[in-house]
Amino acid sequence: MNRTIGILSAFAIGIVGLLAFVAPTASRKLMADKSQSVMTYTMHHPMHTWDGVSREVQSVLLYNDATDRIEAVAVAVKLASFDSQNANRDSHALEILDGIKYPRVTFSSTGIEQTQDKLKIWGNLTFHGVTRPVEVLAVRVDKAGQLLATGEFSIKMSDYNIERPSLMMVPTDESFLVKFSMAYHKTAPVNQ
Repeated sequence: MNRTIGILSAFAIGIVGLLAFVAPTASRKLMADKSQSVMTYTMHHPMHTWDGVSREVQSVLLYNDATDRIEAVAVAVKLASFDSQNANRDSHALEILDGIKYPRVTFSSTGIEQTQDKLKIWGNLTFHGVTRPVEVLAVRVDKAGQLLATGEFSIKMSDYNIERPSLMMVPTDESFLVKFSMAYHKTAPVNQ
């Protein structure tokens, strides 16, 4: 009897292991909808504050349907895509940031913690040829077949070997704020 139980237990463990090996993963890639995704930076100078906005954000996340969790995320944005409503300022920013040599800012997650709708995302930010670990706080909202993620984080220019822009010999603040709002379709969008 004990031998029969042992054989059945070994068989059950073998079947579970086999199913885990051959069963398809519940994870899938979701691409950001560029028409609904945006990234904004906010810089402050003693004389004024301005925003630069990009609607050309590329992002993909690995979403697990079974656990309803985001497992990984990657984001890339071209520096030249940011518009501050001032062409001279945008040109000067590209010059300071060596936009020809380093045309993109990228982020790749190394870990994600999800507590209800709150996300804590750890990863590596590559900016101006320098890669550093960062922590990003975000909020997740599921609405009409979409997964929306909004959040913000601060970038200290000296961490990325960037010279602070100046106006009338007065530099901007050392850090600037980056905000994002990303939309991913969990279900195929309906064409209307």
